[in-house]
Amino acid sequence: MKVRRVVTGHDRSGKSIFVSDSQVEPITAELLPGSEFHKLWGGDRTPSFPDDGAAPAQPTYFPPIGGFRFGMFSLPPSSTSVGPAAAPTEAAAHELEAKLPGLASYMEPDAPGMHTTDTIDFEVVLDGEVWLELDGGKEVHLRPGDTVVQNGTRHAWHNRGTKPARLAVFIVGARHAKFPKS
Repeated sequence: MKVRRVVTGHDRSGKSIFVSDSQVEPITAELLPGSEFHKLWGGDRTPSFPDDGAAPAQPTYFPPIGGFRFGMFSLPPSSTSVGPAAAPTEAAAHELEAKLPGLASYMEPDAPGMHTTDTIDFEVVLDGEVWLELDGGKEVHLRPGDTVVQNGTRHAWHNRGTKPARLAVFIVGARHAKFPKS
């Protein structure tokens, strides 16, 4: 999927300006065949303005408390969004960590795709269909325009449709009892 990102900021006098207008290439990984992740923006602390529109550092896929991430992800048909179905090779695990730092650490090795994060995630389905699975195998079927507020719950994404599913996501770092350091 082609994704264009337009970024604004301020010049030295505080006047609004366009800082950049570019295509954001998808991130793909061997352990997530057919999935694409577009990291569009984010930061690890509350922004302050005026600013020059420079991209803040995002050292990890999921933000810390006070941090945020904005992006998109897609799932191919007949898939689980994150987490390998089989044990990863060392090279594939290193690739995933390099491209999407920290993502794999939230995954449950005994339940492919299931994960819990110390974040609140706001998702909207843009295209295709996805099924959101929670504890006990409970699921909801989502179509374009449907939204989810994911409040740090254990979950997995599935695409049982016939075409790729595309979602936009805004993620905010939160405190979670499961993660003592958050």
